[in-house]
Amino acid sequence: MFTIGKLAKQSGVKVQTVRYYEQIGLMPPAERSAGNQRLYTDAHAERLGFIRHARELGFPLEAIRTLLDLSDSPDKSCAEADEIARARLAEVESRIARLEALKTELTRMIAQCAHGTAADCRVIEVLAATDHTFCASDDHQQDAAPRLAP
Repeated sequence: MFTIGKLAKQSGVKVQTVRYYEQIGLMPPAERSAGNQRLYTDAHAERLGFIRHARELGFPLEAIRTLLDLSDSPDKSCAEADEIARARLAEVESRIARLEALKTELTRMIAQCAHGTAADCRVIEVLAATDHTFCASDDHQQDAAPRLAP
């Protein structure tokens, strides 16, 4: 049996994360000690490890919930798990394509820089053209970098 602190440390997550996963039903409730302290088992640790690994791979919580349900029903078909993984792969491939477009654009901007004054700086000129006049591609707009709040 583990306390929540030991479970969190062993799994590499924060105590609040364990509580959150328990609250939203990804983790089953822990037993309680006589002093009302949460007590977790090896099964909890394995499940938390599964969740953490899935999160590291970028799976959303609802997909993880479905994958856990499938894991809890070993006789079910894994077609849904395959579909979830294929969807995640498509997201990753799309993001890679956007990042490659961003890399190309940044490389092009830097290569065109005259290393003179800011008034002649190609980087500033490209970024100032909010209509993307000087961009080779507009693929870099979609989510290659985090957006700033207005």
